Amino acid sequence: MGIEEFDVFVIGTGTAGKGVAKDCAEAGWKVAIADNREYGGTCPNRGCDPKKVLVGITEIIERSQNMLGLGISKMPEVNWQDLQKFKYKFTGAIPAATEKDLATLGIKMYHQSPKFLDENTLSVEGKTVKTKKIVIATGNKPMPLKIPGAELMLNSDDFLELEKLPESMIFIGAGYIGMEFAHIAARLGVEVTVIDTEPRPLSNFDEDMVAHLTEASEAIGIKFIFNAKASKIEKLRKYLRVTAETKNGEEISAKAELIFNTAGRVPSIDELELEKGNVAFTNKGISVNEHLQNTTNPSVYACGDVSDSEGLPLTPLSSQESRVVSANLLGKYNKTEAHYPPQPSVVFTLPNVASVGLSEQQAKERGFDYVVKHKSVPSWFNSKRIANQHYAFKVIKDKETEKVLGAHLVGPDAGEMINMFVMAMCGGLSCHDLKAMIFAYPTWSNDIKGMT
Repeated sequence: MGIEEFDVFVIGTGTAGKGVAKDCAEAGWKVAIADNREYGGTCPNRGCDPKKVLVGITEIIERSQNMLGLGISKMPEVNWQDLQKFKYKFTGAIPAATEKDLATLGIKMYHQSPKFLDENTLSVEGKTVKTKKIVIATGNKPMPLKIPGAELMLNSDDFLELEKLPESMIFIGAGYIGMEFAHIAARLGVEVTVIDTEPRPLSNFDEDMVAHLTEASEAIGIKFIFNAKASKIEKLRKYLRVTAETKNGEEISAKAELIFNTAGRVPSIDELELEKGNVAFTNKGISVNEHLQNTTNPSVYACGDVSDSEGLPLTPLSSQESRVVSANLLGKYNKTEAHYPPQPSVVFTLPNVASVGLSEQQAKERGFDYVVKHKSVPSWFNSKRIANQHYAFKVIKDKETEKVLGAHLVGPDAGEMINMFVMAMCGGLSCHDLKAMIFAYPTWSNDIKGMT
């Protein structure tokens, strides 16, 4: 059998890769795509979407708990198996539907991670293929913890597929994945411990907002062990035990039925043998220029979480970068640059933590003459009417123009409210402009007028 040739070979079938493949196929290109996991990528199969389904049930639990004795007389009962079946309605059809869409466009599909043989040649499923262009869109994967007993740990994929909940869990890592899953588990009755090397959770988010979340987390029974690095995992008769070393040299331990590695995510590139393809990369992903083209192999582009670009590892950014790569490929190369508007980020704990734009430190470092409005407001109507105890904001604005430089929120609906700040920042609206608008009342969005 001869070597098959393609116009473009896409590696990864998530939001970014699938978008480029479809655009090129619709333009008449000969396209191939490959994935070593189920088609559709992380977000719909084992990430944002199924996680948010599980979060939905905890919103009911949390709201009921807050309103107990204020109109709610009995807590609802949760059936984990029924919840998992409901979640499967969102995830179950994704792989087959994705493959059907790609097949309809005549895209050749492979079910293995390719390996570079040279700059324009790949080996996949035992076959050698030549391609004019290669798009890497493999996303991120859980970062391995290289400690004794690491094989005893589970990861976020495993959490989403649990057939039943254990009595106890430990999460090693207090980033957004660890915190979101810790909240889900704790609200469903699991005894939860979170271990992290930092002195607090969510080190990339505003410290004052996270302080409110930490308090709320402890109130639902989550135990934290900070400033501690896991050093080994051991199997006991019933439990697993993690040993960690604190920054002052003390050795501590905790045990639970299950231990999850939520220490972070890394680019999924280790199987590609990038060196053979002359593809430059860093620990953040594939090195790219402003056109999302690789800096050493001009035949290669990267988009989504795996690109070492200014984009955050979030699904909306993957879509945006996908469009840039498609434009540069189909426009006969490199006429479109990647631009990054304000990028909101949300941690779907309860309360949510949300952020967009600059932190105080970043505003200072960039030389802005700025003012900060920061307040805890659980007494505001929207919070008070649902007996919520954690609601706060920090808005950073330019002193002269009154334009929003950054917004940081914690509260029940912060994940939705942050989008109003995104619109204000993208539209160049000042805080005066926001205050002059009429919003529906009483809504959470209307509260942003009091925050600016």
